[in-house]
Amino acid sequence: MKITSKSHGIIDYIVVVFLAISPTFFNLPEITSIFTYALAGIHLGLTVLTRFELGLIKVIPFKIHGWIELIVSIVLFGVAFFLGNKEGDFARNFYLGVAVVVFLTWLITDYRVSKTV
Repeated sequence: MKITSKSHGIIDYIVVVFLAISPTFFNLPEITSIFTYALAGIHLGLTVLTRFELGLIKVIPFKIHGWIELIVSIVLFGVAFFLGNKEGDFARNFYLGVAVVVFLTWLITDYRVSKTV
């Protein structure tokens, strides 16, 4: 069973909030914090600009949004090990978790249909 574009949008905004509060909540190291704030901003921008129910400006097709998230999830696995080497196991594990969440969200979403209300 696949989730709808609206459900995907809700997950996206939850991920953005999670990323935005994580550096403080988890006391992330400096480089990991900077990267996490940047990722939150980028993910917010992608979501706001996507052509679906919860997008605000609606310029990026939902299918393209999906391809971007797939690529980002793969890149985040590499980032996890980079940050782990620089700032320790928690940074690595944090980003492995984020990569898995982004990938699973991509995997369970039906990108063929989106409503642009």
